[in-house]
Amino acid sequence: MPPTKPPATYADIEALPEHVVGEIIDDELYVSPRPRTRHGLVAAAILGDLMNPFHHGRGGPGGWWILPEPELHLGRKVMVPDLAGWRRTRMPDFVDVVGVTLSPDWVCEVLSPSTARLDRIKKLPAYAHHEVGHVWIVDPVLRTLEVLRRHERAWLLVATHADDNRVSVEPFDDIELELARWWPPIPSGERASEQIVAYEPATH
Repeated sequence: MPPTKPPATYADIEALPEHVVGEIIDDELYVSPRPRTRHGLVAAAILGDLMNPFHHGRGGPGGWWILPEPELHLGRKVMVPDLAGWRRTRMPDFVDVVGVTLSPDWVCEVLSPSTARLDRIKKLPAYAHHEVGHVWIVDPVLRTLEVLRRHERAWLLVATHADDNRVSVEPFDDIELELARWWPPIPSGERASEQIVAYEPATH
């Protein structure tokens, strides 16, 4: 019988090279490459739309701390979402730490081929377990935004938006977001060779 693998620890993350991201979920170490430029551009665009109205309170209600790529230390889990936000009613004072131990109220994960499976299969249940209120799943290739709200220990799909929609979405529904501002051009080689279009019956 093979020896039992010891649980991953933060020392395993500290030993990783700088060009990767380490996370610990269910005592397993997951190592992902640093995000590519398109991924980073989408995350920056979302952050830019939210910072003034919700973090700074300019043109919106304020009341949030919003951070890019915070390291979350939730129990024995270590996770690094692309964006996360805390209501200031729950975190009155900003904490200057390496790992934030208070669960966010909102998390945004921007999907990439190397991380999409981890984001959906491992991190979503972990966020629900630690009572994150909302999760956005953003796909830069499909140009979609999925809005999830926690219901008990599971996720309720509130809405799915796509392309150039103008939308008001939880938990930032005080303002309207223009999704077209988020999407960088997709190289032609990545576009699907066949597109699904709405069926229109022939008229006679």
